[in-house]
Formats: sequence, C-alpha cells, structure tokens
Amino acid sequence: MEIRSAVAIVTGGASGLGEACVRDLLAGGARVAVLDVAEEKGLELAGELGEKVVFLKTDITREDSVLEAVNKTVEAFGAVHVAVNCAGVGIPAKVIGKEGPMSMDHFKKVVEINLMGTMNVVRLAAEKMLDNTPNEDGEKGVVVNTASVAAFDGQIGQAAYSASKAGVAGMTLPIAREFAEYGIRVMTIAPGIFDTPMLAALPENVREALGQMVPFPKRLGKPTEFAGLVHHIIENPMLNGEVIRLDGSLRMAAK
Repeated sequence: MEIRSAVAIVTGGASGLGEACVRDLLAGGARVAVLDVAEEKGLELAGELGEKVVFLKTDITREDSVLEAVNKTVEAFGAVHVAVNCAGVGIPAKVIGKEGPMSMDHFKKVVEINLMGTMNVVRLAAEKMLDNTPNEDGEKGVVVNTASVAAFDGQIGQAAYSASKAGVAGMTLPIAREFAEYGIRVMTIAPGIFDTPMLAALPENVREALGQMVPFPKRLGKPTEFAGLVHHIIENPMLNGEVIRLDGSLRMAAK
C-alpha cells in the first residue's frame, strides 16, 4: 500500500503513539482522520497540521460513533485505505486488592475499550475498504492494531489489561485469514515501554529506571519508532497476520 495516496484512520490519534502515526503518515503524503475522545487536543493537532488532517471526536466503544467517524472520513477524503488502532487504556488493578475483589466494571471497561473498541473500528473501517480499487497485488487496505508485551508477560495488576491485549493479538491471524479474500492485510504491534503521555507524569527517576529495564537500547521507546514500524507495515505487502514485539527484547518481570 502506497502511503502517499492513502487515506488513514488513526484512533487515539490526538496524543502518544497515535499522534506520532498521524504525523508520520501525513509526512508520507497520506490524508489522515484523527479519531479520539480528547476533543481539545484533537482539534489543536488538526489545526496545526492543516487541511489533510481532520479531527473526529469518537468513542470507539460505540458503534454509532465509529460509524459516523468512518463515514465522515469517506466524505472528507473519498475512501479509507488504512486503519491504525492506538486508542486504549492501561488502568492497573489487582484481582484481589486491599478493598476486596476487582470490580467487574473495571475489567469490563478495560476489555471494552482495548479489545471490543479495536474490533469495532476494524470491522467498520474494513467494510469501507471493500469499495477500494485494488492495487497490482490485489490489495485494498491495511489494518494495524496495537497490543502490548503485557499480552505475553503481564505484571501483577495487569490482569484486565493483559487479557484485553492478548485478545487483540489473538484475533490478528483469524481476521487476516478472513480478510485475505478481500485484499486487506491485518497486523498487530506489541510495544514495550514507550515514552507516552501515560509515562510523562511519572518522576524522572522512575522513567529512567523503566528505561534501564530494556536490554537494548536502555531507554524508553520513542513514539516515532512505533510510527516507523506502522509505516513499514503499510508499505510491505508480505507483512500479514503477525504480531510484532517492539520492545528492545524486554521481558517484563512479575512486579
């Protein structure tokens, strides 16, 4: 898929990994729809980046909200070729905490946003991709989802988060196999510890310690490095149905 002629949807695109993807795709010549609940940040970003970027306030857990955003993207730019799912939450909670068992509302919320929200965008964006004219490989679209290394070696307090991200990883191959018939590729990235707004609030010594946990390079991942892998996935037609760890060979300890 050639980025310079593509229309992309990026969820969680107003900050962090998503924002890095928006900027990278725009620099590559794509037109981009930023889907996020953070309206102020999203409008500011779109205003900064110009007419090839639109912000669409979107709750990925709601079918009507995502459908409206997808339709508005098509209205604005004529198609949807790429969907990058970066929206998610990582609220920690022990299964048995100081106040008793984990709230099922907490578990449901994390799974609803990270897993069901991802699926909601995948299915509605892919439906629009079916209308695209295939390229010489027969390709009509590319989906890139975001899991986490926690899907494979989650820490204490990450039961809900790990379950949701393991679900994203687990559905990658079956969706890729199904979408192969339509010329739509599906990939997932499982990032390690990245320098995102979620970590920005931590004290510098804590951030430094987290970076030192990574075997090499001994630092936090840069959002631009995540965006660079998304860029490569979109442009490499042989990447399909796989989960790529982007973590500097990090394997998370139990605590």
